[in-house]
Amino acid sequence: MRTGQITDPRETRLRDRLAAIRARSEKSSSWRASTQYLSRLVNRSGFVPVRTRLSREDLAFLAAAREEVIAFAELGTRLLDMHRPQEAGGISSDPDQPIRRCRACMWRWPCPTFKAIEESTHGVRELG
Repeated sequence: MRTGQITDPRETRLRDRLAAIRARSEKSSSWRASTQYLSRLVNRSGFVPVRTRLSREDLAFLAAAREEVIAFAELGTRLLDMHRPQEAGGISSDPDQPIRRCRACMWRWPCPTFKAIEESTHGVRELG
């Protein structure tokens, strides 16, 4: 937080909540390396019998992970719905590629919000 800046208690709560989610996620173990092996163990019922030792941090992460991921996906979708390009109007030197601006913040397209979402999700691999 910047010094001398007036803070909104709602912003402080949101920042604290996001920091807690991030900390809990960073403390838990990654299952990425195990998923290739585990995917070969799917039984006829479509399940993988897993026997493992989980730390307290892993359990805390797993307890809320599904709901938090759904909430973040919804947040990303809502932000994308708000931050979409629109033609800026006016005269352009290239009529085939008119200047576009974001509908929400009016920055030149792609806007900083769209870029942040794109950068945050770039390289996130889909499993399935």
